Amino acid sequence: MQAEAQAKSMARRGRVLVGKVGLDGHDRGAKVVARALRDAGFEVIYTGLHQTPEMVVNTAIQEDVDVIGISILSGAHNTLLPRVLRLLAERDAKDIAVFVGGIIPEQDAVVLREAGVAEIFTPGASLDSIVARVRAILAERGVELLGAEA
Repeated sequence: MQAEAQAKSMARRGRVLVGKVGLDGHDRGAKVVARALRDAGFEVIYTGLHQTPEMVVNTAIQEDVDVIGISILSGAHNTLLPRVLRLLAERDAKDIAVFVGGIIPEQDAVVLREAGVAEIFTPGASLDSIVARVRAILAERGVELLGAEA
């Protein structure tokens, strides 16, 4: 009984940073995903447009997030996402998972997954699938969420 109470006290809301990296100025999708995650019980920090990889990683570390969601439609995913992953490693923050949404060709998606991107959502991904996958990513990393449903 005491162990169960202790486990519940360690459960928390997952913290997600949603950001737009690079010069891409289309943020409607990022805002929709941020709201869906918030409505699902996550704490969400939205960084806004035109962030650098350094800005996103710094904010993620300062805000002690569990996962970073990056929306990218500019075609610069092969440059910007590896930079985010490299900066996380350099800052000893590889425990922060990274997922991405955008127009990413399958051959690029394979390379990004191999580099460490936890999930890639392309146009048409449902909000329910995004929320479920973010929960699963956090569960895989040992983050126990309050009110998380499998």
